[in-house]
Amino acid sequence: MAGLATRANEDRVALGIGMMLVAYIGFCGIDTSAKWLGLAGLPALQVAFMRYLGHFAISFGLIAKDGLHPDRFRSENSGLVILRAVFLMLSTISNFTAFYYLPLTLTATIMFSAPIFICALSWPILGEKVGPWRWGAIAVGFVGVVVAIDPLQEDFHWAVFIALLGAFFVALYTLLTRKLSGTVHPETMQFYSGLVGTLVLAPFALYLWITPEDWWTTTILICIGGFGWAGHELLTRAHRYADASALTPFTYVFLVYMTISSILVFGQWPEAGTIGGAIIVAGAGIVIWFRERRLARRRRSLDTPPM
Repeated sequence: MAGLATRANEDRVALGIGMMLVAYIGFCGIDTSAKWLGLAGLPALQVAFMRYLGHFAISFGLIAKDGLHPDRFRSENSGLVILRAVFLMLSTISNFTAFYYLPLTLTATIMFSAPIFICALSWPILGEKVGPWRWGAIAVGFVGVVVAIDPLQEDFHWAVFIALLGAFFVALYTLLTRKLSGTVHPETMQFYSGLVGTLVLAPFALYLWITPEDWWTTTILICIGGFGWAGHELLTRAHRYADASALTPFTYVFLVYMTISSILVFGQWPEAGTIGGAIIVAGAGIVIWFRERRLARRRRSLDTPPM
């Protein structure tokens, strides 16, 4: 029986990892679509609005299929749920703006400074102690970001700071997600993520609206919201089957997806500095993950009563 239980647990973890890998294909679809639409001349706020409109439509439909009872839209932590949605929206606007000027590989590398921000902010926001190993990894991670953006290069672009701001908002969004996990239903968080972005961005999108000139661009504009919903839905479900400690290392597959997309769709190969910076940032993130995993195991062992 113990062997069957172990096998079942391994299958659940493998399913969670598989969902994680597919989720990041969805996120890559968002970013690739946003850059394509930006190069087609569509305003970033219009693209961001469509990303959230599609997300909202799908989320609302899934909640409404069982009845529009007000309790399905309520939460005791509604203020934090809405703030979480605002941080996600701000990260989207920042990233979509950066895509107009920077290669996907560079924006993806900068985005992976988010775990470093998360670790640095976990003490003031969540009260989690950060030891010397993780502070060291934070410092190394930021060195990796500097290597990737290479501020001394001749073609250095100010948009890297917009991308960094996006990573900072992702960190705040993730910390609030961690804080709300287990207290707010994932469907509720999905719903408000789409609702807030849609309502806030609608006036700007309508004012700036540019109608796409071809059917292919129109299709991408319509589908970008589906990519967003699918990515977040699969990511949420993945954490139901496997712990974050098992899933976190697989987040770095996003760098691979974005590199492939950048080469195949836009013909942009990553520069040496971007590759070097990505390796340093990823290494720092793995160190942070490893230390958090060890600390979590230690806490569990202390909480386990003696036999």
